[in-house]
Amino acid sequence: MAAIAGRDFVVETLQWAASTMQHISRWAEDLIMYLTAEFGFVRLADAYSTGSSLMPQKKNPDSLELLRGKSGRVFGQMTGLMMTTKGLPSTYNKDLQESFEPMLDGTKTVADSIQIATGVLSTITTFPEKMRAALTPDMLATDLADYLVRKGVPFRETHHISGRVVALAEKEGIPMDQLTKEQLRGIDNRLGDYVSECFNYEKSVEYRTIKGGTSRASVEDQIKVIGGVLK
Repeated sequence: MAAIAGRDFVVETLQWAASTMQHISRWAEDLIMYLTAEFGFVRLADAYSTGSSLMPQKKNPDSLELLRGKSGRVFGQMTGLMMTTKGLPSTYNKDLQESFEPMLDGTKTVADSIQIATGVLSTITTFPEKMRAALTPDMLATDLADYLVRKGVPFRETHHISGRVVALAEKEGIPMDQLTKEQLRGIDNRLGDYVSECFNYEKSVEYRTIKGGTSRASVEDQIKVIGGVLK
């Protein structure tokens, strides 16, 4: 009785599809934001964008907007099927006929979306110099706290010290890395001679060497893992 009424395999497929589309939608939203003049981090290939019907200089990220929009379609299919099945008694009911359309359309939508996302990513142009120019020293406040942790100071204390450094920089109207040694030691005398090394973006990334970290070696390891799964 349970077997002939069960559509868990369809529900789980649509849940997987919805989760996949959620990630694709968020990724698309990030790129849409990074395409704007305020950021200018990336540029879409002409094949994945269109011109404006009014403004000739405008380049619309239609591919990304459609990916973002398609996610709502898949979410709706998953939710709709769950609402259909939630009140059914055991054994087969004709309501279950409603499982075929969302399953077929949902899986096709995901497959098409992955294909489009792959095309966008493989043809996109990036502008690393603009990305680097957008970095600010306050992003490294945690590195300042980690610096003190390596000197044996408990993190609950270093977090407070780092916050005071940020507050002083804001009060003085200057970036954190432009505070003098005297100013830093005035906050805490354990901020020693090598504290300036904290304000280095490359070192900050490379410090995170754990599995799943941001260092180049860690990222390359994750690429290998994903490559193995895809094979």
